[in-house]
Amino acid sequence: MADSVKLPLETVILTPEGSSRKQEVLAVEVPYKVMLNEKEIGASMVLPTGLEEFGPGFLFGQGYITSPEEVVEVWVCPQGRISVYANVAEESAPREVIITSGCGGTGKISKEMLEGAFKPLMETTITFPEVRQFIMEVLHKSALGRQTHCVHGCGFWADGRLKAFFEDVGRHNAVDKIIGAILLGRFSPAGAIYTTGRLTSDMVLKCARIGIPIVMSRTAPSSLGLAIARRAGVTLAAYARPDRLNVFNGPDRIKSP
Repeated sequence: MADSVKLPLETVILTPEGSSRKQEVLAVEVPYKVMLNEKEIGASMVLPTGLEEFGPGFLFGQGYITSPEEVVEVWVCPQGRISVYANVAEESAPREVIITSGCGGTGKISKEMLEGAFKPLMETTITFPEVRQFIMEVLHKSALGRQTHCVHGCGFWADGRLKAFFEDVGRHNAVDKIIGAILLGRFSPAGAIYTTGRLTSDMVLKCARIGIPIVMSRTAPSSLGLAIARRAGVTLAAYARPDRLNVFNGPDRIKSP
């Protein structure tokens, strides 16, 4: 794990019996501006990994980029800037965005993403042995999560294997990195996404809009997250464990061996 994403720190443990010292590890959180064709669109506090993927994913959530064909190039500047170049129409005014339930108001989605019909999803299924392997790989992959207890993990599964894994201090940022990888042509949306974060409206909406048919979480969905899943036809599984899923919508894509 690169030193750029973690910070060792000595802390003081206090109890009624006295004090002691303990080494802790903090996850690094830094601000990055996201530029589209040299125009600043916004900024976010992120874990400084997967930044090439985060830029397009961030812009997708705000409605500026809609498909992999639009993305031309991504440059990450160590001084806190992600420059995305895309074949999209120039915007004369900022898009109207909605502040979501991301902690601290850091989550934003385009209002346009909430409106209109959904395109057909990229169809696929997943078996219970695959579910088990998928969840175990995601949970075991994050050494930083075990060290800091401060980051969310997010993985993408397709063709019988883990295609991608990203983590971030923000659950929505980790999902944006997966979406960004799809926009960069790393893999097709025809698969399953698993996140350690809760499935609120913004999380489910972005997955549905990019075409992911199976969305799973270690924790819970919100009522609006479920409503969006039903509108889009997304399989929504919560409280996901290696041998158990609580499927709120679309159970037919989960297959027994």
